[in-house]
Amino acid sequence: MKVMKEAAQKIAKGVLRAASWNWRPYSRLILYGEKAEWVLDWEMRALANTCDRLGVRMADPIWKNASQPQSIFFSNHFFLLNVDWQRLLPSHIGFAYFHGLPHTGDPLFDNFYKFLCKNHEHFTRVQVSHSQMRDVTLGTGIDPSKVFIIPIGINVDFFPFRSAEQKQTARAELGIPQSSFVVGSFQKDGVGWEEGLEPKLIKGPDVFLSTIEMLKRDIGDLFVLLSGPSRGYVKDGLEKMGVPYKHLYIKSYPDVAKLFHALDVYLVASRQEGGPKAILESMASGVPIVTTRVGQAMDLVKHGRNGWMVAVEDSDSLARCILEVRNMDPQDLMPILKNGRATAEANTYESQLPLWADFMKGFVETR
Repeated sequence: MKVMKEAAQKIAKGVLRAASWNWRPYSRLILYGEKAEWVLDWEMRALANTCDRLGVRMADPIWKNASQPQSIFFSNHFFLLNVDWQRLLPSHIGFAYFHGLPHTGDPLFDNFYKFLCKNHEHFTRVQVSHSQMRDVTLGTGIDPSKVFIIPIGINVDFFPFRSAEQKQTARAELGIPQSSFVVGSFQKDGVGWEEGLEPKLIKGPDVFLSTIEMLKRDIGDLFVLLSGPSRGYVKDGLEKMGVPYKHLYIKSYPDVAKLFHALDVYLVASRQEGGPKAILESMASGVPIVTTRVGQAMDLVKHGRNGWMVAVEDSDSLARCILEVRNMDPQDLMPILKNGRATAEANTYESQLPLWADFMKGFVETR
């Protein structure tokens, strides 16, 4: 009863607020997220803060279906396949299109691409996080003026450039041997939100395990630190190989920084990505990043200068790059890590304000 009463009070307050707003067309922005407490919802929080700084008036998502003609931004393009978006017209509708390459074997990716080819004239703004998705989006025939590259950003205050002392402290607190060579992976790579025993192949969990198996031959003190939901497939594979690991599910996003502090290298083995956020998080933290050429890594990582990047599915090269990191003199490694930090600082939410200001022009009114 208490929950129902609180919900009713919230709705009543919202009605009173809406009645007093006297909305003009496109004077309010509604951000519509997943509410899954995972990556995209943290991005929506950051976007809400950006909008506030830009003078964009916000409205509660509860008004999404009764807000014409206002401006609505969907954090996930797949929402548009499952909502009656035509009822929202003549609202300005925008969405993030981070990943989902068509013609790569996933019917859902193909379905959305066909949907956008057919309906692109009804959408006002598309955010893509990297050049590959920009080209895919433009291939639908959409007006290029509607498409904006804005990378998935970072709050570098959450990810300080770690010191040797912070590395030791993090390992002590996490129960990881100080002598171990620790490879990190903090993503969701299983299907669904349960145990994740079925691999989500676009995230490359099979490539990750293949890389770890190769490293095991040369690194006797190998250790894997995992975070994120649905990691059952990877955990099962590590257990079969006899590689020690620890899986920690961090519920508060800023706490992920402590996990980065414990690492020797971060590994991205994906086949497709929108980000991943770990590219900039690793760079900001002063942790070597070794990644396949996916997502915004392809635009941000300069091989051998601020990180290491290889072709998709190339486990041999991933393992070789990690061994290179392991064998580097710290004095030779440090300039690469500092370049990575500079890359992260160039892609903060603060630095993206001009990009979002351009995105909002003609999409929603600003104060």
